[in-house]
Amino acid sequence: MSSNRAFQQCPKYGPRIGPDGSRHLGAEIRIVRLKMLLIRLLGFSKKEEVCIIIICITVGQISGVRLAARSSPQVMIMMHRLMNTVGSQTSNITMLPEKLKNNWEIFVEKAGIWGKADFTRNGFVDHINTTKDTADYFWHTTRLLVDQNEKFLTNGIKPTLVIESKGHALHAFVNGILQASGSGNGTVSPFTFKSPVSLKAGYNEIAILSMTMGLQNAGSFYEWVGAGLTSAKLEGIKNGTVDLTSTAWTYKIGLEGERLRIYNADGAKNVKWTKVSEPPKNQPLTWYKAIVDAPPGDEPIGLDMVHMGKGLAWLNGEQIGRYWPRKAPFDKCVKTCDYRGKFNPDKCNRGCGEPTQRWYHVPRSWFKPSGNVLVIFEEKGGDPTQISFSRRKVSALCAHVSEDHPSFVTDNMQNIKPRLELKCPNNTHISGFKFASYRTPTGTCQSYAVGDCHDPDSISILEKLCLNKNECVVELSEEHFKTELCPDKTETCCASNV
Repeated sequence: MSSNRAFQQCPKYGPRIGPDGSRHLGAEIRIVRLKMLLIRLLGFSKKEEVCIIIICITVGQISGVRLAARSSPQVMIMMHRLMNTVGSQTSNITMLPEKLKNNWEIFVEKAGIWGKADFTRNGFVDHINTTKDTADYFWHTTRLLVDQNEKFLTNGIKPTLVIESKGHALHAFVNGILQASGSGNGTVSPFTFKSPVSLKAGYNEIAILSMTMGLQNAGSFYEWVGAGLTSAKLEGIKNGTVDLTSTAWTYKIGLEGERLRIYNADGAKNVKWTKVSEPPKNQPLTWYKAIVDAPPGDEPIGLDMVHMGKGLAWLNGEQIGRYWPRKAPFDKCVKTCDYRGKFNPDKCNRGCGEPTQRWYHVPRSWFKPSGNVLVIFEEKGGDPTQISFSRRKVSALCAHVSEDHPSFVTDNMQNIKPRLELKCPNNTHISGFKFASYRTPTGTCQSYAVGDCHDPDSISILEKLCLNKNECVVELSEEHFKTELCPDKTETCCASNV
């Protein structure tokens, strides 16, 4: 049933009254509370605007609103979902790669203490308190003497290094060779690192690179939440387990390249870069530098780092940011997204088993006409030959609107008309329609289908009104469509253009 039929005119105050006299959202007091939350949290100043949104919630039959009305974060999430899904335009995005020129230079960091050590101490120290947030990176090194009669030297069964950390991540090196990496996650920072390591007879240098990935800035006692190593043990040697926690550890804050700022033009002169015909792959602690051109066009640009491991990137001295294309878990994804009912963060998970982020935005304003310098610091190894800039191109648009989905912005509740809206990016236009249907279309973007009631002139109507325009607005009215079709059906229209 359409919103203008299902509801009387919105009063200035009080609950919404349906045609049967029922009060929607349960009770008047809940309506008032929801109004106040919307006004406070979303910045509404007019009662009429709040009223429109409440109508949309009720007509859409969003269960769980009564729970949401008592919790401001959930109200904000629900309002965000509604404003971005109800009657909205959806873009189909294509990322167009632009390969980089092969003119790489490299600089390799030393695994462990570089230059003069900052200090030596028995036991571990807190990462954040020690670095004072001057660097993400913090080296811990110690020496271990291995007896030449150890069985693991001949039987091939490697001892296991076990490290407890408060967060956020670490790389473990033995004698300059990366053994393995470990990390917490976005919810729980502490983690246990456990990995076989390769040792030799005699002295071995164990170097642990501890890393932070941003600092907590909210929550109870967050200023006391630390980071870094808390214990280290070596299991699987003839004397049992060796506790390395209280041994002498030598510390160094930051990386050499980081301290020298070799990611900008002046700092790059402080080290000797090595020109390579082919950049090394899967090599940890490596700085890569290349001269790059700005991608053509005016589309937004993303740096594609899916083939790299973990690290940092800069363009012309401006930090693009940390990259870490780690894969999302393979479970907890859903085939169909439905936010009705009680909210939880995993309700509409997508992209299981895929990189959590692949493209990293690079503002076009950072590019110069020529001579742009791209600097990458790779912590654990990747394939720099696969790095590319990608242009974000809108290849198709979809729009879906129904008479149950009135516009959110209106000054007159009695004159709400559902409208199909399409808008292309700047300097582009609507070139054609792949699909259009008025009355009862089904499906989602790129998979729309004709329902049991359909106006056969839908595509020709939209082509007449919208072709070769940058944006187009079409009302679902008898002026444009055959509104007499299936009068008992809800008026709906969806379109997909190319």
